[in-house]
Amino acid sequence: MPDFTKLNRCISDLDECDAQDRIPGTFMNRNKEENIMSSTENNYRFETLQLHVGQEQADPATDSRAVPIYQTTSYVFHDSQHAADRFGLADAGNIYGRLTNSTQDVLEKRIAALEGGVAGLATASGAAAITYAILALAHAGDHIVAQNTIYGGSHNLLEHTLKDYGIETTFVNTHDLQEVEAAIRPNTKAVFLETLGNPNSDIADVDAVAEIAHRHQIPVVIDNTFGTPYLFRPLEHGADVVVHSATKFIGGHGTSLGGIIVDGGSFDWKNGKFPQLSEPNPSYHGVVFADVPAPFATYIRAILLRDTGASISPFNAFLLLQGTETLSLRLDRHVENTGKVVDFLQNHPHVRKVNHPSLSDHPDHALYKQYFPHGGGSIFNFDIEGGKEEAHRFIDALEIFSLLANVADVKSLVIHPATTTHAQLSKEQLEDQGIHDATIRLSIGTEHIDDILEDLERGFAAAFPENG
Repeated sequence: MPDFTKLNRCISDLDECDAQDRIPGTFMNRNKEENIMSSTENNYRFETLQLHVGQEQADPATDSRAVPIYQTTSYVFHDSQHAADRFGLADAGNIYGRLTNSTQDVLEKRIAALEGGVAGLATASGAAAITYAILALAHAGDHIVAQNTIYGGSHNLLEHTLKDYGIETTFVNTHDLQEVEAAIRPNTKAVFLETLGNPNSDIADVDAVAEIAHRHQIPVVIDNTFGTPYLFRPLEHGADVVVHSATKFIGGHGTSLGGIIVDGGSFDWKNGKFPQLSEPNPSYHGVVFADVPAPFATYIRAILLRDTGASISPFNAFLLLQGTETLSLRLDRHVENTGKVVDFLQNHPHVRKVNHPSLSDHPDHALYKQYFPHGGGSIFNFDIEGGKEEAHRFIDALEIFSLLANVADVKSLVIHPATTTHAQLSKEQLEDQGIHDATIRLSIGTEHIDDILEDLERGFAAAFPENG
């Protein structure tokens, strides 16, 4: 088995390491550590990092400036001993496409650098990223505390699907810190949050929740899909693990499914609550993952990804990299347009309520100013006058806004949460999350703002023809 103590020393100078002291690409690779380190040492800014991390030099095989698509499932071993060394953790490199791929590797490095983490792991979807993050922490008989105003699919995963695997979840109002702490049990293994709730764009006090969680020696896992690392970096506020549906803002164009897990690298996995990380793992040569750099991401890749296989395709990784390169540019326009739409709706006579934390009367306005000084929250909802009938007429009349189950696209999107994305929730759960028959969720795109506002007026004219 490799000497992991020596391996940790080798990170700074891997040329001094023997082959048997290296972990293969299944765990980490040399370039990943060097590239992230060099980017950090040069103090490159976000806009530069989103273009260069992971491929600071042209592709060594082809001299391509763009990241190539390595559309392969498997990798040739030099000889039988080389194959044995790869599988025995004695030689660094690729083994099989379910575990690593060179295109995927660049995406993982880049998002990890943007979030300020030590390692990333890409998955087939955001749902897979969330599922793996939870399953790496909680096993049968364990417990999760989760924000009650999360995406309906995540709520369903925690409330129903994982219950069949023996994992129980308590949903809490994260604005009530006493309720958060009271929900934590001896078998609680994580607190799960969203940066901006879906669809209410509500904000948890991440710093305060993290302080509570760490007092109980459990990590905070936060879905930063709506925040994006450009607008908010949870690891700087006490979070330990960040997950993304890269399908959304990171990709930005509604073309590719993908998820990302980012390991913050600072949580103490040897505190006695996580034996799967702190004790020798019999399914991987007795490795103690807590002794390995980026233990959380490494465990998921080596165990969960290996055995359950929710791998991202190289082509999707390529497309998500393309999206990452323009993330800051798109977000600036999303933020600008959102502010103008919020003002428009706030002053419209047929709008009962706008749920956006930028508004001074929103209960999370102070947190919004603290956590989002440059704006954010382009996915939010409002309540139209009337009910479901008026909401449906409004939605069906829109021309620029597309009616579909996605968000964070460059194109503006709309949906009726109560009958679609959150339809699996009970009436009581919907009310608890502030979702009503009159609630409409908008995802504001990057079109010209005048065209967006005219389209919204078209919807109001259809919803209230008597005024028109």
